[in-house]
Amino acid sequence: MRQTDHFIVGGPAGEASRFGDIFDPNSGAVQGRVALGDAAVLDRAVAAAQAAQPGWAATNPQRRARVMFEFKRLVEANMDELAHMLSSEHGKVIADSKGDIQRGLEVIEFCCGIPHVLKGEYTQGAGPGIDVYSMRQPIGIGAGITPFNFPAMIPLWMSGVAIAVGNAFIIKPSERDPSVPVRLAELFIEAGLPEGICQVVHGDKEMVDAILDHPAIGAVSFVGSSDIAHYVYNRGVANGKRVQAMGGAKNHGIVMPDADLDQVVNDLTGAAFGSAGERCMALPVVVPVGDATAEALKAKLIPAIEKLKVGVSTDPDAHYGPVVTAAHKAKVEGWIQTCIDEGAELVVDGRGFTLQGHENGFFVGPTLFDHVTTDMQSYKEEIFGPVLQMVRAADFETALSLPTKHQYGNGVAIFTRNGHAAREFAARVNVGMVGVNVPIPVPVAYHTFGGWKRSAFGDTNQHGMEGVKFWTKVKTVTARWPDGSLDGGNAFVIPTMG
Repeated sequence: MRQTDHFIVGGPAGEASRFGDIFDPNSGAVQGRVALGDAAVLDRAVAAAQAAQPGWAATNPQRRARVMFEFKRLVEANMDELAHMLSSEHGKVIADSKGDIQRGLEVIEFCCGIPHVLKGEYTQGAGPGIDVYSMRQPIGIGAGITPFNFPAMIPLWMSGVAIAVGNAFIIKPSERDPSVPVRLAELFIEAGLPEGICQVVHGDKEMVDAILDHPAIGAVSFVGSSDIAHYVYNRGVANGKRVQAMGGAKNHGIVMPDADLDQVVNDLTGAAFGSAGERCMALPVVVPVGDATAEALKAKLIPAIEKLKVGVSTDPDAHYGPVVTAAHKAKVEGWIQTCIDEGAELVVDGRGFTLQGHENGFFVGPTLFDHVTTDMQSYKEEIFGPVLQMVRAADFETALSLPTKHQYGNGVAIFTRNGHAAREFAARVNVGMVGVNVPIPVPVAYHTFGGWKRSAFGDTNQHGMEGVKFWTKVKTVTARWPDGSLDGGNAFVIPTMG
């Protein structure tokens, strides 16, 4: 049976006393095991990071960028291997796994330009003979606690920026699909990154708490559920760390009466059911404005959903594969039953889906509900599966209020041909990322990713310049080089630049 070990100082960390099962979601069988670490394992990783980080920080940004260029080349060269490894543990289809990796590589591309974005500010002659300049310096050691649903993209989002600016970085991936981050760390070493700068430790809550408590780790980035994000943020901040903790979502898609419904249906089926709905930027709630829009949309949605092919990860014709574990399958199907019990209309039922030859796989068919209301618990909470809920709105203002008032504020989309309506919606909606005729509005890598409300804790977003700010600290220098002819003034009065 395959075993996934910690990756510390360029290799495994020795014997483990605890292990977790790694499933094949397509068959339901255990395909491997992962070593579960503790504070002692983390200590070894931190010691290696402390030894390596000063030299890496002293390496000029251009040379660090060259490592990023080579790492990008190596990941692209190993794309097929990484995608199959990812799909075998997560369950998403190969094409989606390649997209997962590619979106992470887009941040690595941004990191290839790190010499430019690290340039500081300079003011000559801020006062008599005085110059002021600032510089961005790495925080030292950072850590990323990453989720199961994007085992390549999110580790790349975090590690790329953190390492490019001069930090050492420790990844704690999900124990459900831990192998891809280890392979990425190996490729970093192959690209020329010094050993100790990118390491991987595995574990459960014990390892998470060790990271949050370790005094040598200066900043932690987290992606997961909102309750855990809140916990990570509070515990990390209480220990004096800089923390960004991204939580759950319940993203809405507003469909105006003038929208191109054929395009909306195409976008919705991909955004709601792609990757079996296991995306924090999925679109699990559609809000048609007006009953006529709702009826027309539903009439087009039903046949489109019925044509979706659910298959094994390696099936090139499958639109999506299984969910990640049996427990998650049971949770999603439990939410479907809850929504029925709450009085919603079940239009398409995805429960009980089986695939011949893979009867024990963790498959959930696409599910559609209509007449969902805002008081239903199934609407208030994140289902994180292939379930689309339709909440009808009488008018634009009602539609706008739904995502604005919801506890989550990660992403939202509006589908319309009306520029004024789109502009008004984007300006007023209380959500962090907005798509206009874009169903999954994940920003490009040189912008930044982050939600509002219970979708994010902390005041700095991921990647782009926000990521650079998160993984660095600013030092400002005020310098004077007197020539002997300047009047030094009264040394006992606070200096001014007048």
